[in-house]
Amino acid sequence: MSRSPASRDDPGFPWLGEAGSFEFPEPSLADPFGVLCSGGNLSPGMVLSAYRQGVFPWFNDDDPILWWSPDPRFVLVPWELHVSRTMRRVFRSGRFELSADRAFRAVIESCAARERPGQNGTWITGDMIEAYVRLHELGWAHSVETWLDGELVGGCYGISIGDAFFGESMFSRADDASKAAFIALTLVLREDGIALIDSQVRTEHVASLGGREVPRNEYLERLRSALKAPTRKGSWADRWPDFPHSAAMDRILSGGLP
Repeated sequence: MSRSPASRDDPGFPWLGEAGSFEFPEPSLADPFGVLCSGGNLSPGMVLSAYRQGVFPWFNDDDPILWWSPDPRFVLVPWELHVSRTMRRVFRSGRFELSADRAFRAVIESCAARERPGQNGTWITGDMIEAYVRLHELGWAHSVETWLDGELVGGCYGISIGDAFFGESMFSRADDASKAAFIALTLVLREDGIALIDSQVRTEHVASLGGREVPRNEYLERLRSALKAPTRKGSWADRWPDFPHSAAMDRILSGGLP
């Protein structure tokens, strides 16, 4: 891949199915901003190869495809999740209905439409939406939805590989809706043995829930360990029919800590 601008879906790169693989440059070669390279495409094999190597796509509509590996990396270890008293009250109230993999496209399109202070437009382009919807159809990408009176009011989505979950984005149209989705996701992932949630770059939202920065080398070590586990592919709606009622969620509902 080139470090200079390249056309979208560069014909010099293969379109890879989910079983395909592509070797990215070493993450240590990323520039001070975290940009590693540009070009390629968003085929399933290309995107999954990136995540396995500590790389992710992030670009605007007018850019070529840019691949990033920032240092430090922002992560949340599921066992370090912080659930505030306010959010425990939200869960105990039963205000929201929560689901998994029930409305993936609606979640990612809502994330794309979310206004972001200081940003003109969104990095979740039409190409990104279609790429991640395809990964969802293949059983790699997943969403958690928050519903209020039958209306989708919040959610988050990402990719699951091995014992790692790569969080991409979240949105909220009601107070605490995105936090409810992310907390429920984290609790169920913890019960399922997921060891690492990659949030890529720091956000105050995830920091308030226990997220923290780690050096890129430490992140890559954690990632290599997490990828030794088999991937739990397929619909999470089928795997977690009673989502999000895990043992940890039950402790929250009964007044205990996760």
